[in-house]
Amino acid sequence: MAKNLLIVESPAKAKTIEKILGKDFEVKSCFGHIRDLEKDDMGIDVQNNFQPRYIVPEDKEKVVKELKQLAKKSEEIWLATDEDREGEAISWHLCEVLGLDPSLTKRIVFHEITKPAIESAVKNPRKLDLNLVNAQQARRILDRIVGFELSPILWRKMSMKNNLSAGRVQSVAVRIIAEREREINAFVPSSTFRIDAFFTAKDITGKAVSFKAEGSKYNNEDGAEKFLQSCIGANYKVADIQVKPSKRTPPAPFTTSTLQQEAGRKLGYGVSRTMILAQKLYEAGYISYMRTDSVSLSETAMENITGQIGAEYGKKYIQTRKFKNKNESAQEAHEAIRPTYMDRRQVDIPDAQKLYELIWKRTMASQMADAELEKTTARISISTNKDLLTASGEVLKFDGFLKVYMESRDEDEEEGDEKTEGMLPPLAVGQDLNLKEMKATERFSRPAPRYTEASLVKKLEELGIGRPSTYAPTISTILKRGYVEKRDKEGVVRDFRTLLLAKDKITKKTEQENTGAEKSKLFPTDLGLVVTDFLIQHFDDVMDYGFTARIENEFDEIANGKVKWNKMVDDFYTPFKKDVDNTMETAERISGERDLGIDPATGKKVIARMGRFGPMVQIGDSNDEEKPRFAKLKQEQSIETISFDEAMELFKLPRVLGEFEGSPVSVSIGRFGPYIAHDKQFYSLAKEFDPYSVMLDEVLPIIVEKRQAKLERTIKVFEKEKIQLLRGPYGPYIKKGLRNFPIPKEQQEKAADLGIEEVKKMIEEAIANPPKKNFRKKKAQK
Repeated sequence: MAKNLLIVESPAKAKTIEKILGKDFEVKSCFGHIRDLEKDDMGIDVQNNFQPRYIVPEDKEKVVKELKQLAKKSEEIWLATDEDREGEAISWHLCEVLGLDPSLTKRIVFHEITKPAIESAVKNPRKLDLNLVNAQQARRILDRIVGFELSPILWRKMSMKNNLSAGRVQSVAVRIIAEREREINAFVPSSTFRIDAFFTAKDITGKAVSFKAEGSKYNNEDGAEKFLQSCIGANYKVADIQVKPSKRTPPAPFTTSTLQQEAGRKLGYGVSRTMILAQKLYEAGYISYMRTDSVSLSETAMENITGQIGAEYGKKYIQTRKFKNKNESAQEAHEAIRPTYMDRRQVDIPDAQKLYELIWKRTMASQMADAELEKTTARISISTNKDLLTASGEVLKFDGFLKVYMESRDEDEEEGDEKTEGMLPPLAVGQDLNLKEMKATERFSRPAPRYTEASLVKKLEELGIGRPSTYAPTISTILKRGYVEKRDKEGVVRDFRTLLLAKDKITKKTEQENTGAEKSKLFPTDLGLVVTDFLIQHFDDVMDYGFTARIENEFDEIANGKVKWNKMVDDFYTPFKKDVDNTMETAERISGERDLGIDPATGKKVIARMGRFGPMVQIGDSNDEEKPRFAKLKQEQSIETISFDEAMELFKLPRVLGEFEGSPVSVSIGRFGPYIAHDKQFYSLAKEFDPYSVMLDEVLPIIVEKRQAKLERTIKVFEKEKIQLLRGPYGPYIKKGLRNFPIPKEQQEKAADLGIEEVKKMIEEAIANPPKKNFRKKKAQK
């Protein structure tokens, strides 16, 4: 038995550390948090200074039992959970459950899982930092209070099939996405005409090459046409040339936020996938700790990086830098994300190799020389008017860090930056130029783009909402709850006008382009929009960006020992609880209702609103003698933007397509999506078919195929009793109505020979003896 028991969160981390420490240490995993707040009554004693009531969840009881046994046999217990607040809290919970004294128990932290780092940590243990524990506890308690108090209000005020929820950070994140969507919907594009002139000149080999020069922008077609007319018969000459050196500086090494953003842009990873892979790399000892908001690098790391740069690219590529954080609260982890050893290019985790390469390149680039460029700008005069055209070119004189890495950008940073500056041919002041053609192209202004997961993380960080450990769970939650969808959007065809001046003749043309296509963007659902509006109306503080950021700063102050966590929670709770009680009592029910017009056939009102199963349109009122008609919105439609004509189109279902085998075939949409109805049977309609346009010849093969599949599944049918014996993926079973019942294993082979009485008996036994579920009451462990 080893003298020392060292406890970490994950088995992978335990395995790596045990190899380093050897036989004197037994390294065990607690598999993350071992305690959580009780579900009953929030798990918080509000009247007793917000004291939490913790329990060991059932799935962690076995782990706790094993750790207790090992702790009794060990001479020394070491806690080596992660170095952030979450890790500190796990260590404190271990002390509580294992009966350890936090002031005496050895706590070690490290930024990377390498032999030098682990051995150094063991030589320099510290005590548990209760300020960090209290900061995490305050966050957990505050989030539990908000969730437990707001969610019942949504259940009461909104009729939905699913249990709605609200959260302190998640609801604000949904608001960010909702506001961007409304900004896009309200945006009215304006057009301008961009002037591009294409010239030819000889390059250094004497070959004629083409290059582009840009002119002014015009607000309308008339202005652009007048300019082109003024250029008819003109001569063009180089009026001025300016050559300026410029530099590009590498970005800082990765923080959690910037890694999530760049992995999204370059690799197409969602934030959750990025963090799962980064955790694997960290636990295997390949990278430093992956939840950090610091951009600094240790002296040892910088020596390792510059040594690798020198070895691979030469000394002229080395330029050491010490980056500073813009965020003053960046303190929980003291280093940026970097490889533990820079000479390692490959890792033994195939699915994480691309992410590792990205981290390696960014880290190397951060200590490499600036890229040196030379920018040439040529002004070209027009003999027939006073305007000037501008041609720009850029030459890379020294690649520097660009040899390894170039940072990607978000769409909003690329807005209006359509220039691609290549090289210009050699030009001289006074040189005459030959115009091939000049073009005025209509371009349209664009709204700010919808958020991707990466750009939402960037926005949350800019607003000071959340911390490195919260970005991924926040985004996962709002997607899971159905407040936000991640999907693609098809573009639409748009006309644009061009005017071409060539051989002193102007020709006009209308062309087409595909615009507005988006991939993997975050869209608020109607549910998200309606809930957001309700929360803003009744809980403006909780939904305020500045207020949410101030709460984060207060957590930081608790972590620094400047504020008592109980007081901070109380200051929040007292006014919040008043709003909760007032809203529950006085707020009207939520429907998100929007009037669309009057149905000409019935004279009844047409509205779009939230229903029990989601957004829908309705003709008529529940108070009318005749029952209202309902239709479900398509996925791409919204209560806020659907038009009257689009709404009326939805009422064309069910559609009768024709007849098959003497019975009508129709299509419609139900609770579970589009379906085909034929001869009292129903068949799901796949996503690639639109129920509003699908034809009879397209659905007939589906009916035949699914009917055949059902026949192949059917063992026996008792028509009178409406009972079927069917084949399933786990063997034969009984189906009566909508319920399924098992056939005992010993009788499954003879299922075809079963009589109705035997089957009825099996159903009775299954009803009398339902599968046992373990409802063992969990005991609170304080």
